Amino acid sequence: MNKTETEFRQIITICKSLFVKKHKDYGTSWRILRLQSLTDQIFIKAQRNRSIQEKGVQKIEDGIEGEFIGIINYCIFALIQKKLENSDKTEFSEQELSDL
Repeated sequence: MNKTETEFRQIITICKSLFVKKHKDYGTSWRILRLQSLTDQIFIKAQRNRSIQEKGVQKIEDGIEGEFIGIINYCIFALIQKKLENSDKTEFSEQELSDL
């Protein structure tokens, strides 16, 4: 396995771990969000990262890495929402989400 693939797998593991933790804390409350709302959240996080990168300053301690993880997880929410757009189901087990 090359370095890029190893790094990718490490990042995905971190994202999935956070996804699972958030699911334990908040459940699937994100299921009520429309795709446009999820897109807005992704845009907000991307804007924040760009601002930090351009200014070289951040007032809140949450770093760019955390924002990128948030972007990935919001993208996952959006993909799941798109897949389930004709479903009213709002509650999922950890395994069901992992399968999605």
